[in-house]
Amino acid sequence: MQVLKPVISGFAPEDLEDTDTYQLLRALGEQATPEAIDAMSPWRFSEPLSPDMAARREGREIPFDDLVSFCKTSINAYDGVTLIEGVGGVMVPLTHTHTVLDWIAALQVPALLVVGSYLGTLSHTLTAVQAMRAKGTKIAGIVISESEEQPVAISETAETLVRFLPKTPILIMPRAPTEPPDTTELLELCNTA
Repeated sequence: MQVLKPVISGFAPEDLEDTDTYQLLRALGEQATPEAIDAMSPWRFSEPLSPDMAARREGREIPFDDLVSFCKTSINAYDGVTLIEGVGGVMVPLTHTHTVLDWIAALQVPALLVVGSYLGTLSHTLTAVQAMRAKGTKIAGIVISESEEQPVAISETAETLVRFLPKTPILIMPRAPTEPPDTTELLELCNTA
């Protein structure tokens, strides 16, 4: 499996182990060398803000066409599943005129929507699904990542989402498992999408 996190905000090299890029490299069994970080996350910003704001604070921008090209080139060069982690929610501003959803739609790939189990997730998830479908994005499945605080059992959140999204596969990922989670179902979602 290949994993990309092309855009990351809140990236502090002095706190590298706290970054998503580091955690993804570690999960892949790779060293967090400068080359590996560049290959996984070429657009890094220090402020933990939406990418458009973080880039603007640094006098930079994310060239949308270059971002899409980077992802497509990486997908085409790899013989297997490529997971691309977004940044924030689907409607987070990525550039001055594009959102994360525009990026997903431009890639024309199925999406795994990762959501929490916090209060408000039902509305946020159903709204995100509606926006993605309106943009023509195929949803391979929804992964519910257990939130630290949740008003009901995660299974109840999943049951409610199944009721509203009966044809969408839903996978529950428990919080801080004692052992690495079994990702077989997740890989099956990726391979069948």
